[in-house]
Amino acid sequence: MRSISLIGLLALCPLAEAVEVILSGGVALKSWEHLRGPAAHDNWWANFIRAATIQMDMTRRRDANASIVWIVFRPSYVTRGAEDGKNYVGMITEQATKRRVRLVWVNTADEAFRAINGAARGGEKITSFYYFGHSNAHAFMLDYSNDIIGASTQWMHENDLAAKLNRAAFAPDARCRSFGCYTGNSMSGSWYRAVGVHLWGNTEATRYHPVSNGCLPMGNGVWVK
Repeated sequence: MRSISLIGLLALCPLAEAVEVILSGGVALKSWEHLRGPAAHDNWWANFIRAATIQMDMTRRRDANASIVWIVFRPSYVTRGAEDGKNYVGMITEQATKRRVRLVWVNTADEAFRAINGAARGGEKITSFYYFGHSNAHAFMLDYSNDIIGASTQWMHENDLAAKLNRAAFAPDARCRSFGCYTGNSMSGSWYRAVGVHLWGNTEATRYHPVSNGCLPMGNGVWVK
């Protein structure tokens, strides 16, 4: 029987190429938030956008040619842009072009699930995933206080993860992290059961003010998986 070297084996079974997936949820309307008193937040439209670009820049410093897919919930930036008189969709597109990332706009939670599954093409595998946006213990809330005050109309619930996420799209050692609030209390566990890789999440609210200084968001609680 003919033997084969390790190099020959790798040639026959090439390693999967890595892809980083970043999901940015939508921003609230100021007109809604100003009615909520002390509960108001989302004053800066770009919290979830700036956090994403910070992560991209960190990745680019490690690997200038890294494959990055940026999924953005479009409707909220259209409505907030109209409210502010700004073309936020155009600004986001410019940031994606500047950083050489593949920008995927989504309008619903189901589209977001499909975009994640489709991020890895050919021999690629998702080796890192980051979520920047509103959330609670049980769901990523892509829309929050934009369509309806203090409520979400498009969410990615933990009960849907097993049915709607393609487990095979993720590398077995993928690094996944949610910068939404309270994810670590429940959704992180559901993610692991559905996908087979850990999702780091915080047990309390996350704070986005550090992004103004070029830093990733911070958590008030403990980061768990």
